[in-house]
Amino acid sequence: MQHTDQPESQSSKVQGSATQSTTTEAPTTNQPSKFRVIRRNGKVTDFDQSKIQVAMTKAFLAVEGGQAAASRRVRETVEKLGDQVFMALFRHMEDGGTVHIEDIQDQVELAMMRSGEHKAARNYVLYREKQNEKRARAKARADKDESIPKEPSEVLHVIDADGNRKPLDLQRIDTIITEATRGLKGVTKDLIIKDVRRNLFDGMAESDVNASITMTARVLIEKDPNYSHVTARLLMDGIRAEALGYIYGEPKDATQKDMLEIYPEYFGKYIQRGVELNLLDSELNRYDIPRLAAAIKPERDKKFTYLGLQTLYDRYFIHLGKTRIELPQAFFMRVSMGLAINEIDREARAIEFYELLSSFDFMSSTPTLFNSGTLRPQLSSCYLTTVPDDLDGIFSAIKDDAMLSKYAGGLGNDWSRVRGLGSHIKGTNGESQGVVPFLKVANDTAVAVNQGGKRKGAMCAYLETWHIDMEEFLELRKNTGDDRRRTHDMNTANWIPDLFMERVAKEQSWTLFSPEEVPELHELYGKAFKAKYEEYEQLAAEGKILNSKVVQATDLWKKMLTMLFETGHPWMTFKDPCNIRSPQRHTGVVHSSNLCTEITLNTSDEEIAVCNLGSVNLPHHVNENGIDHKKLEKTITTAMRMLDNVIDYNFYSVPQARKSNLRHRPVGLGLMGFQDALYIQDMAYATEEAINFADNTMEAVSYYAIQASSDLADERGTYPSYEGSLWSQGILPIDSVEMLKQERGQFIEQDQSVSMDWDSLRAKVKSQGMRNSNTMAIAPTATISNISGVSQSVEPVYQNLFVKSNLSGEFTVINPYLVEDLKALDLWDDVMVNDLKYFDGSVQPIDRVPEHLKAKYATAFEVDSRWLVEAASRRQKWIDQGQSLNLYMVEPSGKKLDSLYKLAWVRGLKTTYYLRSVGATHVEKSVDASSNKAPVTAEPGSAAPLACSILDPDCEACQ
Repeated sequence: MQHTDQPESQSSKVQGSATQSTTTEAPTTNQPSKFRVIRRNGKVTDFDQSKIQVAMTKAFLAVEGGQAAASRRVRETVEKLGDQVFMALFRHMEDGGTVHIEDIQDQVELAMMRSGEHKAARNYVLYREKQNEKRARAKARADKDESIPKEPSEVLHVIDADGNRKPLDLQRIDTIITEATRGLKGVTKDLIIKDVRRNLFDGMAESDVNASITMTARVLIEKDPNYSHVTARLLMDGIRAEALGYIYGEPKDATQKDMLEIYPEYFGKYIQRGVELNLLDSELNRYDIPRLAAAIKPERDKKFTYLGLQTLYDRYFIHLGKTRIELPQAFFMRVSMGLAINEIDREARAIEFYELLSSFDFMSSTPTLFNSGTLRPQLSSCYLTTVPDDLDGIFSAIKDDAMLSKYAGGLGNDWSRVRGLGSHIKGTNGESQGVVPFLKVANDTAVAVNQGGKRKGAMCAYLETWHIDMEEFLELRKNTGDDRRRTHDMNTANWIPDLFMERVAKEQSWTLFSPEEVPELHELYGKAFKAKYEEYEQLAAEGKILNSKVVQATDLWKKMLTMLFETGHPWMTFKDPCNIRSPQRHTGVVHSSNLCTEITLNTSDEEIAVCNLGSVNLPHHVNENGIDHKKLEKTITTAMRMLDNVIDYNFYSVPQARKSNLRHRPVGLGLMGFQDALYIQDMAYATEEAINFADNTMEAVSYYAIQASSDLADERGTYPSYEGSLWSQGILPIDSVEMLKQERGQFIEQDQSVSMDWDSLRAKVKSQGMRNSNTMAIAPTATISNISGVSQSVEPVYQNLFVKSNLSGEFTVINPYLVEDLKALDLWDDVMVNDLKYFDGSVQPIDRVPEHLKAKYATAFEVDSRWLVEAASRRQKWIDQGQSLNLYMVEPSGKKLDSLYKLAWVRGLKTTYYLRSVGATHVEKSVDASSNKAPVTAEPGSAAPLACSILDPDCEACQ
């Protein structure tokens, strides 16, 4: 029987539903079932769909009389509801599963209520209550009357991996649940134990016990966020059994308390075994392992949320086949050992790095976490290349992309030099097909080379706005048209000169060129670009340039915006601020950004730019009184050392990347958890107060990052291309804002206020130099934020409550700050949970939530994106690279987008990232964000096509 949410004919049930990718069929009464039921006495029986239908029919009989059973409506309703109950119970158990009878009855109640059968549902509820009371009375009589023989307490058995039957250790289960709940407010040990006991049955596989316990606690997360920590600790018990069992060669259970003694011994065995299996670098065996093992802090295994630990387990831990052999603290120490491998006292540095990572004060980027300490330590996040205008060079660049993608790097490619459609080819005396066919090849390369099987390859193609193929480039992500000229998997971005934005503002014309006829434009920016561009325009007007086209700048701008909110691409990035403010403008030109638009480094035929990323956990360095400068300085000093160490230790799959990285030594220190830091200080995102906080925190990060790099230069020497840089001239990132204003002349409004002692830092940099050409970049941080249990990057919270899915099923993620505030007002209850679910995690439509909490907990789509731009502008003045900035809009329109992206340019932003919107059904339940209006009011625009609808906002390519 096929189970769906709608009634079907018997024939359609046999054939299955075309809308489902898999078919889950309920068993009939005359065939064995792979789905089983735990009875109240602990016995396990086959699931029987007909019993659900009988129970519901009886409920209808009670309210509709004796004719109900023969009623076609009742029969169809019962059948439909039975299907819904089955799917709710077993949709994540395609290969079979076991549920408790109480869970079945709960789902029967829910199905009848959802379908509006309230009378029948009420009868069913009353029947259950009477039966529960009857059982309770019978038990009470039996307990009181000594003449009634007592049934012996049942001993449950499990089947181990060898097929042996043995008693289930219920006392140990009680111990690990006690450990998991210890020290956490709002959680109830007895509730977990009761529910766990319900889900255990005689004869279950021993390997399923931990999963059953974990899933029992996971269901409770929506009642209180601390159940997420409980669930993580219970999951940890299973992870320990898996890793210890492999390392020790025999089954080995350990409680959290046991790990105080076991961790040091396990760590040594793990390193040795990892080296033997060629999973770890043999150099790790030459460390003073006992010294490192003694520094491990087992109690930090308790810091994880469920999502954080599950993420590590699924994707990061060293494994052999499907068996994870790495525990969390061994993981952090392994990463730290790799990063300290070239240090003089490398044990001391490894411990220092371990302290930072395991406390979540700072987290290295995903490639570093993947590969540090392994045989091929590709630790860098981002690679930027420029593609030449010849066949050999184009395919060499695509091969480089494949090699870089293979080892987990995100790619940004500059394609602006490749000649356009219709251009003359000297070698064949033919006409070029333009840049688009080569982009198609690059797109397919990214799909084919999927980062070592760990995650899909990802790249972004950049094209300057004057390129003759720009109009076709804008349509690359469309789902219509010639598919041979579409790139459905590759990101795209506009590389926009200031001159184009000026022409848009002044409603003037714009000329498109093929790059082989205007070669200087690729290497120029600012006033020099403007002069040469206008010279080429004059030559084109005189007919001296063969392949050009004049368009209205506003028409091209409108098409850029149209494609942006139809396809989500190309992203808007600005060439001139990236170059004018670049510390390395003396050594070359920034021709593009990277995959996530936060890196702004020079590229050439000889150099592939590389950047190494990591992020400070901002809420760990903020309290209700503001920034903890002492701790922040300490964290950044160590973090910068870790990032600098990556450069020498890193595995480079292409020589141009190694040459560039060793010559310039750029790193990208960023931050995450900005929204959490606002919550801690009771600030709403859409306020001047929050904008000032963004300014002050980034100023502190900038100050300490530059100071740390300068101190490293004093210890290790300046980077080779330092002389002639802005640093060497005493020009810091905050000073380069004035250079942009002087170069642009107008259309620039960016704050330049400071609050720290920058004069002394300038003097230090001029005296000691800099170890790194670039020091800061704010990346998306999707996965490392999950690991650390904080919000992504500088984003507003996406939803206050949402459901995540993994291989084990669905679980709730909930905003712990919101819950804490609601508890303080005695507003946290089951009704509030249901309201949050219905309103997609929004508190705005919930009447009993106070207005100040509605402002504080406004989600990304409820905060006008202009607030995000204003905060980003304040951060940008301190950053020598860029920031990955998503923009959110519930109902995008041409007018709104025009206003927003012009504001981003005028405020001095270097780049923007995704434009995110919500689906129509979500819009119906959304509220007007008028309470969070931006500093500058704009008239509402007309309805427009949906923007890039991204329901899961994670980006894993950088961090």
